Amino acid sequence: MGFTNMSYLYPRTVTLIGIPGLEHVQFWIGFPFFGVCLLALMGNIFLLIIIPTERSLHQPMYIFLAVLAATDLGLCIAIAPKMLAIFWFGSCSMTFDACLTQLFFIHALQGMESGILLAMAYDRYVAICDPLRHTSILTPFVLVKMVVVVVIRATVLVGALPILLKRLQRFHSRVIIHSYCEHMAVVKLAAEDICVSKSYGLFVAFAILGFDMIFVFISYIHIFQAVFRLSQKESRLKAFNTCIAHIVVFFEFYILAFFSFFSHRFGHVSPYVHILLSTIYLLVPPALNPIVYGVKTKEIRRRVVQIFILKPDIRH
Repeated sequence: MGFTNMSYLYPRTVTLIGIPGLEHVQFWIGFPFFGVCLLALMGNIFLLIIIPTERSLHQPMYIFLAVLAATDLGLCIAIAPKMLAIFWFGSCSMTFDACLTQLFFIHALQGMESGILLAMAYDRYVAICDPLRHTSILTPFVLVKMVVVVVIRATVLVGALPILLKRLQRFHSRVIIHSYCEHMAVVKLAAEDICVSKSYGLFVAFAILGFDMIFVFISYIHIFQAVFRLSQKESRLKAFNTCIAHIVVFFEFYILAFFSFFSHRFGHVSPYVHILLSTIYLLVPPALNPIVYGVKTKEIRRRVVQIFILKPDIRH
């Protein structure tokens, strides 16, 4: 069958409708999302200020945390301005190229966040399973190489997604049923064969999120085995305590990620439920990560207290 009269060539602009079925309350929904974004921005900016200036935090775990904070900031900046413009001002139009750019940054930063969580799990594995060699294994040069590999992997794998979308010529709609440019939401606009884009999207998800999740689990299996082999209860609790923050962040990220991913492709949840959950998945972890690590790390807590209550300690 040929293309119908409803299909047209590559669009110059697209329209993001926000949250379908909840358009009448989107204005009010924007306020809690704005609060979450503000919390994420403040928390991650504090981490990026505190970690470089606090000498006791110049360790691999907190260096990775600083990179995670920068990634979370990027996610908020990529999503929040346009989403809030849709909710508050009805600014739904967007050029197709800008949409593809947003799509790239959102998914690339997701991939980088997943890679940093894997790097943090490896740091905990070395610190607990081979503590005497921790500093000799995770040298500054090795840390830089790990971060560079994480960034290159996400950039290269995700970079092909907008390229494949640019090759599509005919679309049956310009209306994206979402509050931001998500890959599958854009793919579904096409009025031609989308098997390559869908298959490659699945490949990227499993090559990044699936791969990282498997190896984080393997790391923690070895970590727990090493912890339970410790003879003293105090030593076991201390070792486990160093992992709690990362475990919380890990589960928070991957559970929401895979629920969002599978519900969009294989689930039958209502569109507004999926879009709310996928937006929460992208914005809530950046807001919670600084809180989780702030609560668990006394140096971060102390510096935050100094910033808000006391004069900064110039010795640091």
